[in-house]
Amino acid sequence: MKRLGVNIDHVATLRNARGENHPDPYHAALHVVKKGADSVTIHLREDRRHINYLDTKKICKLNKVLVNLEISINNKIVNNALKIKPNYVCIVPENRKEVTTEGGLNIIKNKNKLSKIIKRFKKKKIRTSLFINPSLKDIKLSKELKVDCVEIHTGKLSNLVKLKKKYTTELNRIKKCSILAKKLKIEVHAGHGLDYKTTKILNKIKEIEEFNIGHFIIGESIFIGLSNVIKKFKKIIKN
Repeated sequence: MKRLGVNIDHVATLRNARGENHPDPYHAALHVVKKGADSVTIHLREDRRHINYLDTKKICKLNKVLVNLEISINNKIVNNALKIKPNYVCIVPENRKEVTTEGGLNIIKNKNKLSKIIKRFKKKKIRTSLFINPSLKDIKLSKELKVDCVEIHTGKLSNLVKLKKKYTTELNRIKKCSILAKKLKIEVHAGHGLDYKTTKILNKIKEIEEFNIGHFIIGESIFIGLSNVIKKFKKIIKN
C-alpha cells in the first residue's frame, strides 16, 4: 500500500505571520494523521523560517504519529535531530536565499560528510533517506552510502505539467531511477511541487511507495478543508 506523508511546515508559516501561537503545527500533526495521513513531514531549517526547535521536539514526541524530519547536513541541526530522535530523517540541500528546496543533494561534493551522518542515524535505528535529483548516478551513490530510502525531487516534472509542457522525458527519468532503486533494495519516495494531477501521473510508477506533499495540501485546504484534501490524495494513491 502506497503511503501519504503530509508536510505541515506552512501551518507554521501561517502562525509565524502573526508572531502568535495559532495555528499550532503540533495540533496540525495530530489532525492530519487522524484524517488519514500515514506520516507527518517537518523541515527544521537553519533559519527557522517556519518550524522551530520547540515544534520539532513536541511533534516528535507524539504517540501514534510517524514523523519524517527533513534536515540539512549542518552539524548543529544533525546533533539536534539525534537528540530529538524522529522516526525518520530525510537529508535535504539547503540554501538560505531559496524560497523552497530547489533540487536534490550534491552527493559527490558531500559524500564523506553524508556517509558519517548516515552512520550516526543508523546507529540510533532511525530510517534515513536522501533527497535526490532523478539521476541514475545518484541512485548508485545512495546505495554506496547505505541509505534506507531516496526521495526523488519531482519539482521539474511538476512545473512542466503545470505549464502544460512536454514532461515525458522527465517522467521517464523518474521511472528509470525508481526501477533501479527498487532493484538495489532502496525504498522510493517522491516529493516536491506535487498536486492532484502530478500525483496521478507518478502513481503509475509502481516502485514509488511514499508521496510527501505539503504546500499544495495546506493551500488547497483553504478552499475545501484539510480532511477533504487528504481524502482526495489517499484516493489517488490507492488506485
